[in-house]
Amino acid sequence: MKKGLLFILAALMLLWCAPMAQAQVTINGAGASFPYPVYSQWAHKYHELTKIKINYQSIGSGGGIAQMKAKTVDFGGTDEPLKPADLDKYGIVQFPTVMGGVVPVINVPGVKAGELKLDGTTLAAIFQGKITKWDAPEIKKLNPDLKLPSQAITVAHRTDGSGTTFIFTSYLAAVSPDWQAKVGAGKAVKWPAPNSIGGKGNAGVAGQVKAVNGSIGYVEYAYALQNKIPHAALKNQAGKLVQPDMDTFQAAAANADWSKAPKGFSLMLINQPGEKSWPIVGATYIMVHKDYPDAAKAKEILKFCAWSYKHGGGMAKKLHYVPMPDNVVKMVEATWKEVKSGGKPVWP
Repeated sequence: MKKGLLFILAALMLLWCAPMAQAQVTINGAGASFPYPVYSQWAHKYHELTKIKINYQSIGSGGGIAQMKAKTVDFGGTDEPLKPADLDKYGIVQFPTVMGGVVPVINVPGVKAGELKLDGTTLAAIFQGKITKWDAPEIKKLNPDLKLPSQAITVAHRTDGSGTTFIFTSYLAAVSPDWQAKVGAGKAVKWPAPNSIGGKGNAGVAGQVKAVNGSIGYVEYAYALQNKIPHAALKNQAGKLVQPDMDTFQAAAANADWSKAPKGFSLMLINQPGEKSWPIVGATYIMVHKDYPDAAKAKEILKFCAWSYKHGGGMAKKLHYVPMPDNVVKMVEATWKEVKSGGKPVWP
């Protein structure tokens, strides 16, 4: 009788401890701030459903890449995809999660969201310090009906290694030969505008623009919406004036042929053709290690990614991100066979 009671108590203890052990599983990631709004929502919902905690730190793409190389995080995030040679060198598998738009944000007295019209060459000239006042002839020509102040322009930019900077400067380099020759594109560049300020992460740039009268910066669109900062409209490659939203982001993303992307799915989506295309669109990527000491944790990372692809599209769209098409998700999941522990694949 006593043995039977002890057996029942032991079984009950195992049942009680099992969910407790699951609740203690934590997966640590770090990197790009571009996808942080959607990653944080995915992580919150996934924790509610599974008790698996996904801890993602928004430290910039450069930081995410550095921590992946040092193997101090379970997964990383970047908006500047690693080249195939680096993926092989550091034992990393890389794949896109969502696509989104980078937008110029402004703090100009009397100018509301979407009222200011800019083209690529004018935007590049502003960030290059060639255009220094809001009522400059180049800006007034594009905005004949807008009352612009004779106020100095303050340029806000990222201070950390940033994939958002990579996307934004890649666009400026594509539309301005002078920018390409003198500044170039990258996660970090030497900002030429003399009247400039820096911020860490998309949130830091959003905060600077919101605080500094007469400023202009660049952020992922969700940060503009969340911080209620006015954005500028842009002329696209077709010469059409477009506003940033899901329709114009999707129009640009529709041109992406992921089947032709190199290893790691590196694909540029800036300055895409089409009358409705927003000109500054990019994908953001997750990086995972090819080899994990803990097979169970490796599988949990991929299970979270699979869940996000399957169930996270609605949350992504609400934040104005474009989910990855189903055919691309299948291509991505095929690469997960490279993720191993003890020489054995962890997926499926």
